[in-house]
Amino acid sequence: MSYPSRIFSLVLAATFGGYLLSSAVMIFIAAILPLSRADAVITSALLSFAVYTAAIIWVFAVKNAQRAWLGVLGATVIIGGLGLLLTEWLR
Repeated sequence: MSYPSRIFSLVLAATFGGYLLSSAVMIFIAAILPLSRADAVITSALLSFAVYTAAIIWVFAVKNAQRAWLGVLGATVIIGGLGLLLTEWLR
């Protein structure tokens, strides 16, 4: 993979993958916090900004674009799936 295409792929992974990961973490944290639903959603939304920033930093720290994509999407599927399961289970 050429350097410009690698950078473009990393930018896409950081932008869209980081957004998906922070959304999945937001769902998961809102499901496990022992607060009212409104407070849990607000708290998890505020924490998702830190997760998004960390995901962007991690994506650009990885040497391989494929590993960046797999890491972000794999974590998104696992955390998002757990969050959705817990949301349905704790209703």
